[in-house]
Amino acid sequence: FGSLLGACLITQVLTGLFLAMHYTADISSAFSSVAHICRDVQYGWLIRNLHANGASMFFICIYLHIGRGLYYGSYMYKETWNIGVVLLLLVMATAFVGYVLP
Repeated sequence: FGSLLGACLITQVLTGLFLAMHYTADISSAFSSVAHICRDVQYGWLIRNLHANGASMFFICIYLHIGRGLYYGSYMYKETWNIGVVLLLLVMATAFVGYVLP
């Protein structure tokens, strides 16, 4: 599942960059910029849906990756496991800041 995580992460970064090119964060025009992305940008609806569903797929792959590590006893490697826990917390914090707070 590591390669799927990499593919999801690359997809998230690329679609996020393409969405950021057309998005305005001003409170009065944010909704209209999302409508502009979906209606006027070529394949904007697809990029937006890929970005939204890619985040869910990314977390599913993370949980499957953790589950595989638990099944095979990878938690015995303390340093590697602790780095993974820190990375999981960073990913969850990034998702909170990027999707919940705005």
